[in-house]
Amino acid sequence: MQASVKKYTLDFKRPSGTSRGILTQKETWFLIIRKDGNYGIGECGMFKGLSFDDVPGFEEKLEWTCRHIQKGLPYLLDELRDFPSIQFAVEQAFLSLNSEDFLDLFPSAFTKSEAHILINGLIWMGDESYMLEQIQQKLEMGFRCLKLKIGAIDFRAEISLLEAIRKEYSQEQIELRVDANGAFKPIEALDKLNELANFGLHSIEQPIRQGNILLMKDLCAKTPLPIALDEELIGVVDIKKKEKLLETVKPQYIILKPTLVGGFRGSGEWIEIAERLGIGWWVTSALESNIGLNAIAQWTYTLKNTMPQGLGTGGLYTNNFEGPLQVEKGYIYSRKNKGWQPNLIENLCL
Repeated sequence: MQASVKKYTLDFKRPSGTSRGILTQKETWFLIIRKDGNYGIGECGMFKGLSFDDVPGFEEKLEWTCRHIQKGLPYLLDELRDFPSIQFAVEQAFLSLNSEDFLDLFPSAFTKSEAHILINGLIWMGDESYMLEQIQQKLEMGFRCLKLKIGAIDFRAEISLLEAIRKEYSQEQIELRVDANGAFKPIEALDKLNELANFGLHSIEQPIRQGNILLMKDLCAKTPLPIALDEELIGVVDIKKKEKLLETVKPQYIILKPTLVGGFRGSGEWIEIAERLGIGWWVTSALESNIGLNAIAQWTYTLKNTMPQGLGTGGLYTNNFEGPLQVEKGYIYSRKNKGWQPNLIENLCL
């Protein structure tokens, strides 16, 4: 068994705004395993400025993973606990290597094109006209759940945007989620949550910056609007610490991004604890290419969570790989059995 890594830069079709700045490119890495003439591929989408494993020596750790690939999946996952994005790549690559079809990691009705997953439409930050343009496009595409990135433009403008949506669409017609990416100052967060609650929002992701555990606990206890932890989960790798975090903060929801929280195994630990504590959850991609997104979508289907999932990011890039996933009317489908040929991905592995 041998392994190698290939680095790839994804280019956004249009600069995409978050509270951390404007994104124009996204680096990613592909772990490729070869054995007896077969190959497997996994994406390591470490997110600079956000991932726990955005540290000096990251690429050296990828090379270490390649040198130790013959020690097997359990050994590698344990040794890579501080490198969640590499854990995720290793999981994918071994599943891919051992599958009948190298992209069919979790065979199901979904991979057979017999079932679909309900997803939200993502609205990127920008000026009011750009955000309204995106909203209109998503509604025309059939989405009935929208997630708006907030915290980058003036809060009053964002309130006006929500007012405009609610004038046209009721809570029953359109589910609205917002994601602040930690942009609110703790002193103002509760006031802003009270104002946002007037628009019948489903939830808000990460209202204040991660790491303020007691402040977040207080917010979750007082909020009129359900809070979902996102960045707060990053870097919490020990299962006892995961339990302590959720038991302390008691959020209404958590959001699982496999690239950021240790792949399928790490995400599964969070889900088990959340369900035991009565905390809701859903799965979201983290700007992976179609290779990583395909893996996340297949795994997500097996979880049977009926809430809208955050998997609609496959069309963001000009140079993405052709993938089996297609978005139609607010659902994501796998169309692999409809004449699709993964030539570019196969070439990446050669």
